[in-house]
Amino acid sequence: MKDNIININLETSTAPIITEVRGKDYIEYGDANGEWRNLYPQFLIDLYYSSSITAAIVNSTSEMIAGEALIIEDDEDRNLEARVRLENFMNRANGNESLHEVIKKLSFDFKLQGGFALNLVWSKDRTQIAEVYHVDVSKLRCARPDEFGKTPGYYISADWSNTRQNKPYYVPAFNANDRTSANQIMYSGLYSPNMNSYFTPDYVSCNNWALIDGRISEYHLNAISNGFAGSFMISFANGVPTAEERRQIEQSLTDKFCSETNSGKFVLTFSDDKTRTPEITAITPSDLDKQYLALQELLTSNILSGHRVTSKTLMGIDTANGFSSNTDEIINAANFYLNTVIKPFQDQLVKQLRKIFQINNMDMPVDFVQLKPITVQFDSKTIREVMTQDEIREELGLEPLGDEEVVDEAVINETLDFSKVGMIDGKPVFSTIEEAEAHAKTLGCEGYHEHDLDGTTTYMACKDHSEATELSKFIEEFGEDIPEDWEILDEENVNDEHEDFDFEAELNKLVEGKTELASTGTARPNQRSTQDGVNDSYNDYFKVRYMYTKDTALSQEGETRDFCKLMTAARKVYRKEDLLQLTQKPVNPGWGPRGAATYSIWLYKGGGNCHHYFRRVVYKTSLRNAKSNINNSQIISDVKALSEGFTLKRNSGLVAKAPKRMKNNGFLNPR
Repeated sequence: MKDNIININLETSTAPIITEVRGKDYIEYGDANGEWRNLYPQFLIDLYYSSSITAAIVNSTSEMIAGEALIIEDDEDRNLEARVRLENFMNRANGNESLHEVIKKLSFDFKLQGGFALNLVWSKDRTQIAEVYHVDVSKLRCARPDEFGKTPGYYISADWSNTRQNKPYYVPAFNANDRTSANQIMYSGLYSPNMNSYFTPDYVSCNNWALIDGRISEYHLNAISNGFAGSFMISFANGVPTAEERRQIEQSLTDKFCSETNSGKFVLTFSDDKTRTPEITAITPSDLDKQYLALQELLTSNILSGHRVTSKTLMGIDTANGFSSNTDEIINAANFYLNTVIKPFQDQLVKQLRKIFQINNMDMPVDFVQLKPITVQFDSKTIREVMTQDEIREELGLEPLGDEEVVDEAVINETLDFSKVGMIDGKPVFSTIEEAEAHAKTLGCEGYHEHDLDGTTTYMACKDHSEATELSKFIEEFGEDIPEDWEILDEENVNDEHEDFDFEAELNKLVEGKTELASTGTARPNQRSTQDGVNDSYNDYFKVRYMYTKDTALSQEGETRDFCKLMTAARKVYRKEDLLQLTQKPVNPGWGPRGAATYSIWLYKGGGNCHHYFRRVVYKTSLRNAKSNINNSQIISDVKALSEGFTLKRNSGLVAKAPKRMKNNGFLNPR
């Protein structure tokens, strides 16, 4: 009887049972008896590619785990040497990648596979870990544990489904006490019940629903490609043909009716006997669309629950209502997800990384700069209408004001950046005149002028495009070009250099025959600083300047604030005394304490969250025959010791620190 039925396929498929199978040099990972034997990681990869919901959650979660950056959290700079080593390691984890780039890959594996792996490369003398590389955890299998139950090493294969052509090779497990091998593998993850060697993903319980998601997409693809399949049953009443005849009939019907172009056509039959006409019976339920929608909603809900996601919008799965109507949902869901799901992943990553830091004598507290959900941005008018002054200031990370005080509109526009509609020549343009005029006040100018932006009239601050701001005036008047006819003796962070510390005066004391230079009283470009030194015997001139520099360990992206854009684009160096004068000039208004127009640029650079600091550069004239009675390197080392030993006023360490690394990220209060 079964031979009389053509092409009935009711395939059943469930997620494989996770097992650890012993018997070889390594522990097999997957279904002990099924098609996924020792291939469970590949099953998870296939699931990721077949289920759009799973892929969206894995992608979003891995990005949250990696965050924007990994930063050092030692506000006191208790160990400067360790900090420098760690920053260098974070900038270059291996020959091609920064540490954060490696972390992005680890985060993806951690979420998708439940664990992550690093290849640690020891230095030639085995004293330090020279490089770290991401290892695709799906290519890894654990060796059989030793008598103490520990995994001694791991086997790596490019394709575990074909080990004959991709023979596994052995790499020892990370062990700081046994550095015989040049390479070691660090494998880690969160606790997985009933597992001894491997770490499983946290969403295993919803994998059957993810399989349904993939099957539904296949169903619709097949329905489009084969418009006849599964929709009708055809019964012929003229006897049972042979197997070959049945195949011919099936092929004929398939060729004529089953394709996306033939879908919806009618069937034409010919017969001289009503009793022998084919019977065509529809088998598609009339409410299939409703059933599909119900199933889609059910599987989406179950997949989200398996991943502990409380909002579809947070994962970018459902934005039908727009972000504006779901702001509260996103914020609440994000806080829950970050604290209960993301933070444990990040803590485990940091825990393993600090093992490496300890070996390299650069162990310092580090943490992730967390990604935050994208929420709606409102213009300043709307903000003033729906928020109190103290609520606005709390959003800015500022202290509350009294009832008698009001929030400066310029501070709102500049700090929150709500109303900019575009940028022209690196300067913001606004949709209204009022906004442009408010922004003009923050720049030290008045009025506005018009610009065309994609066919729309927009407004830019100041009466003229080229009108000079306080900052541009300062750069033009006091900024010096990087001297080409001077050689750099030393370039370093301005650590522990207080405002009152006369660095070059100390330098001059070390130079035989030095001549004191009198202060000019006013600052001029290329004018000698009161700290510049001269060696009369050999005509050696020394000068110290300061350069506005990005902390590349925090970010590789371009500058976003007008102040930082102008300072970096100018490519100038400055005298210390000129930078100190900026305390009284509104070169970056709105970023001072409680929205003040002025503050110490020397200490706080571009304001809260700024990624820049001042780098000190020591120059000497490049006279061909110039010699010094004191070795140049000795001069610099002695001065460095003096500067670093100047501990009477320790707040000076802020000069070399980007506000992003300061307490509260450079703001008065935590944000």
